[in-house]
Amino acid sequence: MISQKMKQMVEQSAAMSAMFTEGKRLAAIYGAENVYDFGIGNPNVKAPASVNATAIEILQNMDSLKVHSYTDSSGIPAARKAIAESLNRRFGTNYDESNLVMTVGAAGGLNVILKVLLDAGDEVLTFAPYFGEYDNYVMNVGGVLHPVPPNPPDFLPDVDALSACITPKTKAIIINSPNNPTGVIYDAGTIEKIAAVLRQKSAEYGTDIYIIADEPYRELAYDGVEVPYIPNFYENTIVAYSFSKSLSLPGDRIGYLVIPSTVADFAEVSMGAAIANRVLGFVNAPALQQMVVAKCCEETTDVAFYNANRELLYNALQEYGYSCAKPQGAFYLFVKALEDDDKAFCEKAKEYRLLVTPGSAFGCKGYVRISYCVARETIENSLPSFKALAESYKK
Repeated sequence: MISQKMKQMVEQSAAMSAMFTEGKRLAAIYGAENVYDFGIGNPNVKAPASVNATAIEILQNMDSLKVHSYTDSSGIPAARKAIAESLNRRFGTNYDESNLVMTVGAAGGLNVILKVLLDAGDEVLTFAPYFGEYDNYVMNVGGVLHPVPPNPPDFLPDVDALSACITPKTKAIIINSPNNPTGVIYDAGTIEKIAAVLRQKSAEYGTDIYIIADEPYRELAYDGVEVPYIPNFYENTIVAYSFSKSLSLPGDRIGYLVIPSTVADFAEVSMGAAIANRVLGFVNAPALQQMVVAKCCEETTDVAFYNANRELLYNALQEYGYSCAKPQGAFYLFVKALEDDDKAFCEKAKEYRLLVTPGSAFGCKGYVRISYCVARETIENSLPSFKALAESYKK
């Protein structure tokens, strides 16, 4: 019999599994081109040409034994140095390779740093709505995730609610900006208020409260909106970054942790992250991909493609009577369901061959997430279905 913890994870993932199954069922009936799947955040933009070219160059010119060998658990020093220098240019920081740990994507990085920081029973906060896997990542190491209640309609963090949620057991807060699922970017003023609360509570309880900044969508920002670099606002910040979205490499599983020298117990945290990389079974981030992103870390995906999708879908849904905060980043719309029960709304949407994700999966009932990182034609062809779905609620 499987463990009770895994039983809980299986139950939590059942809705997502059912969505994939339903998508295949509907495609078999109506044809794949007539089913509009907005369920998953899988980039539909090719990686920059330089990524493939760099990989080919490495494979053709470097000793195969070096390309495919184990690396340091923290990652290849030259790759960490190149990324640190890029961050220094972009954000005015003063990092070197000692501040970087290469990881198996941001998800791997989150699991690594939670393994380092948490003892059983320690608490982690995050702002709802939030990426549902945080529950599992925290539970993996015996911690407890407590969501700070959502703050609609703009979904900016409620700092007073955050303060009320912090206890002596609070070890960290996960901040995801640009946010999945809302697309909201937390502005500098909000980050400053969060930092002030954490400093006050750390002093009150005599503890160290870390911010874990989960930033896979950092490069996907629209309308000139700036994404604040949180370590410049709060000294006890650790960044988990992924190239999955910025370079359209989700299947290559490559990212990194930034552990600034200012964080509490820096030396122990850094050493712990290298050890956690190993004991969690990652051993090291993929060696070839470390070399590739070291050379391509300042390349970006086609943000204009996602922006055009955003404008098309957002404007159409507004016209049809849907309501949502216009996303400033990432590639999701978080739309108010047209009935109180978001799961029932998602079932109703299937009648119109629309696959969307219930907001309850993100800790926020009454909403649905629509992922617009799809082909333009998918959005264009889906609009009559979205319109018909809205009209069905007016009868």
